[in-house]
Amino acid sequence: MDMRELGTTGLKVSLLCLGTMTYGEQTASQDAYAQMDLALETGINFFDTAELYAIPPKAETYGATERIIGEWMQARKARDKVIIATKVAGPASAMRWIRGGAQLTRAHILAACDDSLKRLQTDYIDLYQIHWPARPVNSFGRMDFDATQVVGREREEIDTILDLMGELVTAGKIRHLGLSNETPWGVMAHLQSHASKNSRPRVQSIQNPYNLLNRTYEIGLSEVAMQEKVGLLAYSPLGGGTLTGKYLNGAMPAGSRRAGDARTSRYKRPLEDLTVQSYVDIAKDAGLDPAVMANAFVNAQPFLTSNIIGATNIDQLRVVLQSATTKLSPDTLRAINAVHDRHPNPCP
Repeated sequence: MDMRELGTTGLKVSLLCLGTMTYGEQTASQDAYAQMDLALETGINFFDTAELYAIPPKAETYGATERIIGEWMQARKARDKVIIATKVAGPASAMRWIRGGAQLTRAHILAACDDSLKRLQTDYIDLYQIHWPARPVNSFGRMDFDATQVVGREREEIDTILDLMGELVTAGKIRHLGLSNETPWGVMAHLQSHASKNSRPRVQSIQNPYNLLNRTYEIGLSEVAMQEKVGLLAYSPLGGGTLTGKYLNGAMPAGSRRAGDARTSRYKRPLEDLTVQSYVDIAKDAGLDPAVMANAFVNAQPFLTSNIIGATNIDQLRVVLQSATTKLSPDTLRAINAVHDRHPNPCP
C-alpha cells in the first residue's frame, strides 16, 4: 500500500482510507469489524468517520459509527495502528438531535470533540475536520451560490474557530486540523489565519468529493492542494455507488444506499445514465470492474493524499481494494477524458 504524507504533519497515511459512514446503518457491527480487520491486513492505516454518521443522518443512528470504531479499536487493541479522522458537524438547525441543532460555536465544538473522544474510546483524534463551513457555500451538489450571502465577517468566524481548535491541540485532544466541503477561498483563508497567529493550527487536508462524475476539484482546489500542501482526501470516489452501474436505467437494488435513503441522490442528474454507461463500457473494454477503474482513476491524481473508499459489505471492499495496485493504461485514460470532454461534471 502506497503511503503519503498528510499535509505537513509528517504522518504517513495509506493511499486508500477506509470510509465508515455505513457502520451502524447498512453495515452491522460484526460486518464492520470484518471490514476494519481486512483494511488493516491490507495495509490501510487511515480510517475516516464523523459525529454525524451513520448515513443517512437520523437521531437513532447519530454517533453509531464512531462507537463501533471505538469498540473495534478496544477489542483489537489497535489504537496505535490506525490514524483516525473524524468531523464536527457544521451548521444544521434541522438536525435537532445534534445538540439542539449543530453549530460551529465554542460550546458546540468543545462538546462535539469530547463526545467523539468518548465514542471512539481514545484520548486523541489524529485529524479533526470541519464537516462543512459555517458560512454558506456551494456544497453537496449545490450550484446556485448567492453573492448576497457574503456578509464580511467570514474571516473573523474562521479566526475564532481556529483559535478554539488551537486550544484543543494544546489540550492534546486533537493532533491536526482538516476541512471538508470547502472552497479555494476557504482553504486559503484558513491558511492565512494560521499564518497570522501561529497558535492557530494549520489546515492539513481537505475532504471534498472527487470522482469521474464530479471533477470540479480540478478547477481551483487542485492547485491549492499542490502548492500549499493541503492534500485531497477524496470522498465518494464511486459517486455513492453510481459508477458501479447498479443504478442504470432506474434500477434500485435492495439494500443499496439509494434504496435506504429517502433523500434525492446528488448523482441523480439528467446525464447520469448516459455518462455512467460510457464509463462502464470503458471499464469492460479494459477488462476491469467499473468500481476498480473509477477508484484507480482517483488514486492516480497528483493532488490526492488519500482516497476514501466505502463498502456496505466485505465483498464490495475486496473489489475496491484492488484499485490500490491497478494502473490505468494510456488508452483507458484517453477514453475516460474523452467522455469527460463530452459531459464535464454531470453530477457536481
